[in-house]
Amino acid sequence: MALESPKMEIHQNIMKILKREDHAQMLMELGRECARLAESESELFEQAYLHNNWFTPENVRYCLRNWARSLSGSAVNQWIPDPVAPSETKRVGIVMAGNIPLVGLHDLLCVLSVGHSALIKMSRDDEPLMKWVIERISAIDPSYSGLIETAERIQGVDMVIATGSNNTSRYFEYYFRNLPHLIRKNRTGVAVLTGSESPEDLAGLGEDIFRYFGLGCRNVSKLYVPADYDFTAFYEAMKPWSRLIHHNKYANNYTYHKAIFLMNGTKHLDNELLLLKEDPGLHAPLSSVFYSHYQQIGDVVDKLRDLVNEIQCVVSIAPIPGAILPGTTQLTHLDTYADNRDTLAFLSGN
Repeated sequence: MALESPKMEIHQNIMKILKREDHAQMLMELGRECARLAESESELFEQAYLHNNWFTPENVRYCLRNWARSLSGSAVNQWIPDPVAPSETKRVGIVMAGNIPLVGLHDLLCVLSVGHSALIKMSRDDEPLMKWVIERISAIDPSYSGLIETAERIQGVDMVIATGSNNTSRYFEYYFRNLPHLIRKNRTGVAVLTGSESPEDLAGLGEDIFRYFGLGCRNVSKLYVPADYDFTAFYEAMKPWSRLIHHNKYANNYTYHKAIFLMNGTKHLDNELLLLKEDPGLHAPLSSVFYSHYQQIGDVVDKLRDLVNEIQCVVSIAPIPGAILPGTTQLTHLDTYADNRDTLAFLSGN
């Protein structure tokens, strides 16, 4: 059972006066702050990069622009729920990942939007950016300064949202077994190609593969292709991303996995940027993509249904249920929930 705290009393007092309209205004102003930062020359970009070399200024700006779009007026007003009654407010622990910039922000906004308070364990990899967000939220409306805490350990909470690897998820499941919890594991994006993709479609697929260096759970790491598929056009469409090979961490991964393939005599395709290997698995190592052939697209649909708990999103121009178009995997919206678990419903129903 969670312990009462002064923070919880503050939170309940705040929620008595916090209105849905005021909260919507805070979210929209946060979106405007993200837009301003994205177009600035702030030292925060250098700080984020020095703290974590995967967080290049290009990718951080892309992330901020996406949040600015997501937090526009129409999007916020359609998404934001009515806050729960003050007597039902809870303290929610959030264990955040750090694989891509601000990956934990959506969980924080869900918690605040329902009307709960948050105790956050930030990822060290994303610390400068998350600190900026928390500071901006409190500056926009000081009421929220009493609703957000950070800590190295999650304790004294009523419910938990935790994101990690398959290994850490087992620890989370055990540690938080007595609390309502939403635990997220490893997932990835897959693409089903038909051979009829336009150059623009394939260029969009490059965005789905390479944005954030492929580190996101929505990045495509698996291709399903027709039996006679020719990868020539695919590789041609990947050329605009050749700059990534000059990034030290990405280059190290590419060189390492290429060496492993060569030493093991593993058959693969290589364009000096991306390694393609025929493999039934979904989770290809960084700088690589697995692929499998299919005879009928219906067979792929059946396969995807069996693998639903490992797949975050499906990319295709084919009429596959739930599939999204190439180039859109990272263009998420407020109502895009990780693992297809409605976070607002979880927070409201426990």
